[in-house]
Amino acid sequence: MIDLLSGIFSFEFMRNALLASLLVSLAAGVVGTLIVLNRIVFISGGIAHAAYGGVGLAYYFGVNPVLGAVGFSLLSALAMGLVHRRQHERADTIIGVMWSIGMAIGIIFISLSPGYKADLMSFLFGSILAVSALDLWMMLAVTVLVALFVGFFYRGLLAMSFDETFSTVRNLPVETLYLVMILLIGLTVVITMRVVGLILVIALLTIPAAIANIFVKDMRQIMLLAVAISVFFTAGGLLLSYLLNLPTGAVMILALSLGYLLALALRAAKANRKNQAA
Repeated sequence: MIDLLSGIFSFEFMRNALLASLLVSLAAGVVGTLIVLNRIVFISGGIAHAAYGGVGLAYYFGVNPVLGAVGFSLLSALAMGLVHRRQHERADTIIGVMWSIGMAIGIIFISLSPGYKADLMSFLFGSILAVSALDLWMMLAVTVLVALFVGFFYRGLLAMSFDETFSTVRNLPVETLYLVMILLIGLTVVITMRVVGLILVIALLTIPAAIANIFVKDMRQIMLLAVAISVFFTAGGLLLSYLLNLPTGAVMILALSLGYLLALALRAAKANRKNQAA
């Protein structure tokens, strides 16, 4: 086994892919916990799909698509966050429309761009084996930003996630914290897109935290367990996909999904045992 692993990671692209999976897991585990506890999975999916508009625009104007994805992701994140805060009754509809607009803009401008566009498929389905040094630095920067934000504002995020009304009464800057959190979700979406693609990004952002929340309820413990789960499945999915010659992002998400179903089954079995004992 040691010889096999040393052989696999003798390739630079595999070392970069492993490092990318670790960095993304750190950011996704922490941000994903906030997404799950604040019940904003739909917003996260909207940001991920709207970001494709930035990819299309950047490609059309000859700019690095990653920069376009960052810009569009932040703008759409801020817009969706404000809509969710101030238009509760119609938020889902408006976010769905913004989601569709972003995808439509991306598809149209990509179709208008001359030349072969195979490299853009990586934004849809991920391309972790093609992660560059620049991608890794960007992932590191986003991970550090996420860690600093949660570290400095943990108590406020905890209060906001479990009782927003109480947080508002205590004069906590709930809206500011919420909007900064949404912007960090937008950045995390972009770096996660490089690993699994925007089609599957929402799964990597939510499933590890959802699994962790089955077993623990404290937010700090959920974050730590979500990071560990994400590392395990992304690194394991990377190795498995390499050995089986399968798409890496899809293998990672399938493994995570099966892990979630297993966690649900374990919780159900535990509940049944308690009922029988009673």
